[in-house]
Amino acid sequence: MASVALFTGCRCSSDVSEELKAEQFEALPFPDVIPPAMIEDAADRAEYMALHFWDAFTDPAKRYLCDSTHVNGVSADIVEQKFADWAYMLDMVDIKVASDAVGRLYDRALAYERKDTLSNIFETFIELTDKYLYNPNSPLRNEDHYLPFVSRLSVYEGIEEQLRRKYERQTRLCSLNRIGTEASDFRFSDKSGRIRRLHDIKAPLTLLFFSNPGCEACMNIIQVLKGEPVIVSMISEGKLAVLNIYIDENIQEWYSYMPVYPEQWYNGFDPDLVIRTDELYDVRAIPSLYLLDEEKKVIMKDAPENKVFEYLLRYKE
Repeated sequence: MASVALFTGCRCSSDVSEELKAEQFEALPFPDVIPPAMIEDAADRAEYMALHFWDAFTDPAKRYLCDSTHVNGVSADIVEQKFADWAYMLDMVDIKVASDAVGRLYDRALAYERKDTLSNIFETFIELTDKYLYNPNSPLRNEDHYLPFVSRLSVYEGIEEQLRRKYERQTRLCSLNRIGTEASDFRFSDKSGRIRRLHDIKAPLTLLFFSNPGCEACMNIIQVLKGEPVIVSMISEGKLAVLNIYIDENIQEWYSYMPVYPEQWYNGFDPDLVIRTDELYDVRAIPSLYLLDEEKKVIMKDAPENKVFEYLLRYKE
């Protein structure tokens, strides 16, 4: 492998020669984390990797080329792929460890930013955390993982006030119904006008399913819930309750969809329109799935459907 020069700053820094061109730079390999040999337990090794995944990459003593295609000397595409790998890894460790790992990433990226404001490391992680941990279309989204990052970002004095307000709001919404906390209770009306409450539903598991009539993605979820034998059996045996809830205003359209929804489910709408307007839940996109335990504590929050289905298929009461 050809040798690579170590710069005292990024290419955009004034102390880097204009003769240095990005095409002359051979991108560095990503500095993968290797757990110490003394850590033999698989769970402990996973925790170590989650916590220290970015240490070498965010070492402020090592500064390399940064431009539109490189992040600290590494190809931007490779950095994004590594971030996706790390985001997947966060689901494999305890939620407290994952939170510590995200907080550690933010702190190290910010320390790098303070040392070299022309670096693109901090900005890259702002974009990637939003894209992979918060964007409603991300299969790796997890608001509890995003929260340690955005809560710090919301009080960072180095960004403009308008952005800080945006991150403050995200922090507030991500703090709703966190994993391990009791889900916010609410009233709902069924098709016959009977008023019920979420917390009155009795079952070891409750799947809170925010859906809309005519939503194709919702229909895909409905088909799995109606067609997967294990899940159908859980519902019929009372191990799983499905609360299919509509939170918008077109009630007539919702009524027209009754033949689609199984009678064994709790199918209702929000008669008070408080779930969205009072921000009881941060329903950023439809469909949205929450999985609750018998005490209505949150097991999964706005989780990708594949994660919910995998959990249900492995569930043992």
